[in-house]
Amino acid sequence: MKFLVVLEEGEDGYIVAECPALPGCVSQGKTADEALANIREAIQGIVAIRQKHGLPIPEEHVVEVAVPA
Repeated sequence: MKFLVVLEEGEDGYIVAECPALPGCVSQGKTADEALANIREAIQGIVAIRQKHGLPIPEEHVVEVAVPA
């Protein structure tokens, strides 16, 4: 299962990671690697809870589009 994760630098200097397909699924870390590890754990937890309760797992379709600079 793959999900898009968006990384942004927060005001406090931490890297904020968010999974748009799972509203409210946000984590952070001191580095991008730490933020990715933390959001991976958060995604796994949300997916496990949704499966346990018979709730759907959103499917995400990501398309890359090239734009001239």
